[in-house]
Amino acid sequence: MNQDNQNCAAPAGKDNAAPAGKDILTPAGKDSRSLQGRLRAVKASRWIRFGLVSAIFFAWVVLMGNPWLALIWLLLFDIYITGYIPFNWWKKKKGATRTVMAWVDAIVYALILIYFIFAFVGQQYEIPSSSLEKSLLVGDRLWVDKTVYGARVPQTPLHFPLAQHTLPLVNTKSYIETPQLEYHRMPGRRQIERGDIVVFNYPQGDTVALRMGNRDYYQIVEELRAQGAPDPKEYIRQNPQIFGEVVWRPVDRRENYVKRAIGLPGERLRIKNDIVYINGKPIAEPENVQYNYIVPVNGPVTTEKWQSIGVRVEDAGPSPMRNEAAGFSFYDVPLTAAMKAEIEKWPEVIGPLQRESESGMLDLGGVYPLGNTYGWTRTDMGELWIPKRGVTLRLTTSNLPLYERAIRVYEGNDLQVRDGRIYINGKQTDFYTFKMDYYWMMGDNRDRSADSRYWGLVPEDHIVGSPVFIIVSLDKERPFADGKIRWNRTLSNPNPDKKAGKW
Repeated sequence: MNQDNQNCAAPAGKDNAAPAGKDILTPAGKDSRSLQGRLRAVKASRWIRFGLVSAIFFAWVVLMGNPWLALIWLLLFDIYITGYIPFNWWKKKKGATRTVMAWVDAIVYALILIYFIFAFVGQQYEIPSSSLEKSLLVGDRLWVDKTVYGARVPQTPLHFPLAQHTLPLVNTKSYIETPQLEYHRMPGRRQIERGDIVVFNYPQGDTVALRMGNRDYYQIVEELRAQGAPDPKEYIRQNPQIFGEVVWRPVDRRENYVKRAIGLPGERLRIKNDIVYINGKPIAEPENVQYNYIVPVNGPVTTEKWQSIGVRVEDAGPSPMRNEAAGFSFYDVPLTAAMKAEIEKWPEVIGPLQRESESGMLDLGGVYPLGNTYGWTRTDMGELWIPKRGVTLRLTTSNLPLYERAIRVYEGNDLQVRDGRIYINGKQTDFYTFKMDYYWMMGDNRDRSADSRYWGLVPEDHIVGSPVFIIVSLDKERPFADGKIRWNRTLSNPNPDKKAGKW
């Protein structure tokens, strides 16, 4: 960090600050490096700057809600006024030392600036999957505003600002778990509204098997249990050659997801035949919502033809699949209503398109809550009440699976069921008052979105922010010479449906 105290030698008999690195005694025998001498040496303009910085700093401390942070002001006082800590010692050196330290100083300053911008203002994120197509495309790079719902105070303050949880190349954690700060959010401009596109930390990302990529640890556990494993978690732990090391991640160091807010705190949600009902009434779908269709064909469809209507090659596959029982070849692709109408005109298509969910070709189970006996599927779920902060819910052994993770994991309670009775923190109870608001998030690409239908509720302390514009959009399936940069999306609104008032 740079320090520019004004140090001037005083005339004989005057008490003033000495040049850096020198101790000069006045005729009276007083050390000009004393606190009094240092304070006298500071110019009025520097006091003014220090006053402005202090005002901003203390406003930030109030917003952070942590009075202990006020102690940092003493460091600011030394940086601007007294200069006891020799931050700029390297400026007196020559040669390589000065050159290297100049770079170190610049890098440290930049990292601190980036840390505060990313933590309290906004951050860039890239869309890695197609769960929100066609609203957001794979390769979109978004600027996410963290102030709209109120910037979240870093729960893991000691972290490298340019890595979410793992340092590249060295492949180690990019954060130090201790200390962990309590959840606190600065004042925001508004609450989450239905239809908002929201960035949040993956709720079930607290436990991760490192060799399983982005696969959900809890879904792996449930699959092993269904296969007859008596203790799936212990089996995973004892087989690191298969699953890798099992690690825990703090809330703000979990993977970032982006979905659309569908259900809000205090609402009742139900899904019937893919239609979402809120408080008993169906809600509008995004204009370009996609569902997967079985497209029967008489031969392969070229990559260029799929791309011409906006279907990614990764989604269509290199060649059609074959249904031997039905005796036809087919593609299984996500389509909007307009794309479906266009495909139906193609000469390669030999029959009516059928919704994937109605084809019987795949299992629609494995949905939230995992291991439930409700008989819910991806297309038919509910009814579910979405928890609201301060509201008390009557608990039963029937509805407990819906809220067990929220009560135990997200809100940190000891929850047990013994002899058909519910115990929270050692006390038998039939009621629970929630400490946080919760949300139901879904993707626009409904049949290819891992969302709340699979992992459930999103707590408010997992909310990061909302994208405000697309910085740049790169099509990973095209070269630069053939439309890799999607110029029409650069600096565009990432949520045109919300802007148009369709929610």
